[in-house]
Amino acid sequence: MAVVVVESPAKAKTINKYLGSDYTVLASYGHVRDLPAKDGSVDTEAGFAMQWEVAPESRKHIRAITEALKTDDTLILATDPDREGEAISWHLQEVLQGALKKGKTVSRVTFNAITRTAVSEAMKHPREVDTALVEAYLARRALDYLVGFNLSPVLWRKLPGAKSAGRVQSVCLRLIVEREMEIEAFRAREYWSVGAVFATPAGKEYETRLSVLGARKLDKFDIASAAEAELAVQAVTSRTFAVKSVEAKPAARNPWAPFMTSTLQQEASRKMGMGAKACMSAAQRLYEAGHITYMRTDGIDMAPEAVMAARDEIKRRFGADYVPASPRMYKNKAKNAQEAHECIRPTDMGASPEKLHLEADQRRLYDLIWKRTIASQMAAARLERTTVDIASPDGEVELRATGQVVLFDGFLKIYDQGHDDDEGEDGTRLPQITAGEPAAKRSVTPEQHFTQAPPRYTEATLVKRMEELGIGRPSTYASIVTTIQDRGYVTKDKNRLIAADTGRLVTAFLTNYFGKYVEYDFTADLEDQLDDISAGARDYKEVLAAFWRDFAAALAQTAELRMSEVLEKIDEVLAPHLYPLREDGGDPRLCPSCSKGRLSLRTARSGGAFIGCSSYPECRYTRPLSAPNGDEAALDGKVLGEDAGEMVTLRAGRFGPYVQRGEASETNPKPPRASLPKGWAPEAMDLDRALALLALPRPVGQHPEDGTLIEAGIGRYGPYIKHGATYANLKDADEVFTIGMNRALEVLAQKAARGPGRGAATAALASLGEHPEGGEVVVMPGRYGPYVKWGKVNATVPKGIVPEALTLAEALPLLAERAAKGGKGKTAKPKSAARPKAASKPKSAAKPKAAAKPKAAAKPKAGAKTSRAAAAPGTGLIEG
Repeated sequence: MAVVVVESPAKAKTINKYLGSDYTVLASYGHVRDLPAKDGSVDTEAGFAMQWEVAPESRKHIRAITEALKTDDTLILATDPDREGEAISWHLQEVLQGALKKGKTVSRVTFNAITRTAVSEAMKHPREVDTALVEAYLARRALDYLVGFNLSPVLWRKLPGAKSAGRVQSVCLRLIVEREMEIEAFRAREYWSVGAVFATPAGKEYETRLSVLGARKLDKFDIASAAEAELAVQAVTSRTFAVKSVEAKPAARNPWAPFMTSTLQQEASRKMGMGAKACMSAAQRLYEAGHITYMRTDGIDMAPEAVMAARDEIKRRFGADYVPASPRMYKNKAKNAQEAHECIRPTDMGASPEKLHLEADQRRLYDLIWKRTIASQMAAARLERTTVDIASPDGEVELRATGQVVLFDGFLKIYDQGHDDDEGEDGTRLPQITAGEPAAKRSVTPEQHFTQAPPRYTEATLVKRMEELGIGRPSTYASIVTTIQDRGYVTKDKNRLIAADTGRLVTAFLTNYFGKYVEYDFTADLEDQLDDISAGARDYKEVLAAFWRDFAAALAQTAELRMSEVLEKIDEVLAPHLYPLREDGGDPRLCPSCSKGRLSLRTARSGGAFIGCSSYPECRYTRPLSAPNGDEAALDGKVLGEDAGEMVTLRAGRFGPYVQRGEASETNPKPPRASLPKGWAPEAMDLDRALALLALPRPVGQHPEDGTLIEAGIGRYGPYIKHGATYANLKDADEVFTIGMNRALEVLAQKAARGPGRGAATAALASLGEHPEGGEVVVMPGRYGPYVKWGKVNATVPKGIVPEALTLAEALPLLAERAAKGGKGKTAKPKSAARPKAASKPKSAAKPKAAAKPKAAAKPKAGAKTSRAAAAPGTGLIEG
């Protein structure tokens, strides 16, 4: 028999069904070893030799493979068909060297889909591990280690609150920060348009837009004010009109290419709000179950047999009219399509989403993939685009109506791609209009507009931009976007990515002291070099040597930098955005509170950054790095009105905008103030809303059972109602000001039914399957967040991971780590119940070591080195 090794148990289970009893299929559970987070893991003085370490949770999997090889003579490495998969196979071959002696053979097979046909065919064509692909992986891993492990400590020492830097992570962060700065620097420009509704002789109405005024074609900003708009309205209302021309042009829309990794992530984000990590997790499970082809790919071509199967399915479902005369062929436009696998498609074109029994997120994603694949081979949609020009007899004024009609829906019958920012074609259908007929005016309306700032990135548009620039690889986009959010450099609100203060500081630091390494062209060029390595056209150690020579010099230049120097430099660089010019021409750095001190960048012990007054502690004025829309003057100190003889103002504080009644004084050092709830726009604040906030908590009434006052307010954790010592959350801040007694009693009753700190039910969020040692592994909701449960072992789900998207392969290391730590209620009771003696020995044996550790840790040097090594796993040592 042969031993076949794949990455995950789910994949192993599926493949085992196809291969039968002649094969032993085992899982490695991902990578089995990695570079330890300590100095010297990549030895730059010894030809970039890399010191690998088998992960503790991987040792038992290695033992299982080793045991199987005692009786089997053949090892088949069947990991994924990309660089990471090739790297895992190489690692396994290296680790298993001791078990591969005495004439045992090793081979490598790859398949693009986990189907019986694909797996069986792959077994007929074994090969050796691809050295070029492995070297490309080694170069990438060494680069990420050298950047993350050497640059992150520089950030820790020079910039409070900074957590990590990464070769691609930091470049991605720069994109988001620069977009935020563009938004803040943006100044809206006013312009007007004039629209009119006309009717045909038959009474059918249609909308038009003024296009010619004074016999001159209008540009976007030609009508710049309300006065000019009113003159344009008078010009239209004072004239009669007739249809000057009607032009109908045929048009066609071709379908989109099938998905590759980046476009799948973009479309899942647009249409389902699914983050890149959740998207790839769902796609991984679909692949392992044999439903789709491999999901990490730059390719958009489709196997000939799959193309024919798609055409047959289209004909069966929609008829011959929807099948184009010849199959559609797609050519990859990616800058570096080095992992040239097939596109992401269903393995069975006839397996429509309703035929498969899938979990919710997998079903939605499969539906997207299936529709996109089928649509990619369908006939084009045929349209008719119509333009109608309406003119006055003197030719001074013209208006235009546009519309389109779908004559044949083609691929649109099943699928149309989403848009990032409401970019779409006008789909208005016009009535029957004939040239020369009179046009009867029904209404003329001026409309004010303002130019819009560039939109913040979504995960979809960020991935698209990274792909355009050639930064990173499709397989890494999800981890990069997740990492910068986990580090607190970026926050996510309504699916938009917003640069946090710490992210701004890190970017400013890196662009000033390590500018070359966060340049888009430099990062893309490095990707090209990695591609050359994978193609066997470049030596990976030469690439590493060239990179390290310059990078080491850049590191050395920052060795003597003091923290105060860094802050002064960043303050200087960010000055145009931190201190925008005032409308009155005054000094933008002059403190608006005391009018004496000067504003400058400061950092808090917690690591956050803010703008503070130099006259502290006499003046305690602070505000965030950037006021909303970058308009500090319009926000901070804006007078909303007067109440009881005191001015009510809108302020920009360190933790965001707030309202305040009165001014601080010796007799009243802390005047009443209230923060604006999430979702309340500062520019929309008025006196009534401010006074409502300052009056909180608001009494709702006395509880009918005990007479205790029920209050509604907004606290640290959002809007709430309070009855005695019981707090119950409200979903909407506006409800605090309107909630009545009946609704309050309903909310309190729901809270009582749930119990203190618990959800309404204890049902699992997801079942991940059977643990290798027995017992179900589930994801549970908890008071302090979701956690993975196996028997008596509970492991917290790390921040940033979607609980429902967690896989068994990801959960097992969390459980192993938690079980190893022990602690109250956390020991692996399922094992001890079955084998009490085996479970008790490790505990008693571990006690002397635990007692001896404090002495060893007392040495200052060892303690310092340990803390750095312990912190290193969070330094972005993966790519990004």
